[in-house]
Amino acid sequence: MSLRERKRARTRQALIDAATDLFERNGYDETTIADIAAAAEIGTRTFFSYFASKEELLFPDAESRVEALLAALANRAPDDRPIDLLVRVLVDGSEVSDDIIGKLTPLRMRLLQTVPAIQGRALQIQFNAERRIAEILAEAFPEDLDDLTARTLTGAFAGAVRGAAQAMLDRSDELSPEQRAEATRQAIVTTLAPLLKRA
Repeated sequence: MSLRERKRARTRQALIDAATDLFERNGYDETTIADIAAAAEIGTRTFFSYFASKEELLFPDAESRVEALLAALANRAPDDRPIDLLVRVLVDGSEVSDDIIGKLTPLRMRLLQTVPAIQGRALQIQFNAERRIAEILAEAFPEDLDDLTARTLTGAFAGAVRGAAQAMLDRSDELSPEQRAEATRQAIVTTLAPLLKRA
């Protein structure tokens, strides 16, 4: 990573950290983009070089699942099935851990329940990711999956991840972040076991 890329990554993270702190302290609606930019020590116009909106700060790594699946496809074994790849991305990657134990997670989950703009952004991200993952799987496994089957499989997988993540967040006082992440992984793999046998 070049010096410029490192500086850009630091600024991006500073914006995320500033937003998280301000949303927690002042409330989401009460925090402006100008407030976030000032806290991160950048200009308001510069903010838009990193994020298109305030909502996007709560979903900074929205593309990570698609990228992880692309990497898994590039390194797949000849006998891998579509569901095997989805589970491998889940188990080997950090995506679920970040969703469950990341600093943004409790705040994002609270705001998802109360702020319509964030609900809308979350649905848009989810829809786009599921559609792209289904397309990738259908292209990679044309003998096994048509468009409908690929979308159904991807939707089942995404639903299992969402359900387990929400259940674990509801138990956040009982388990450490690492225990929540591991319990979530196990619950998803157990739930998808019938698909692992057939898909």
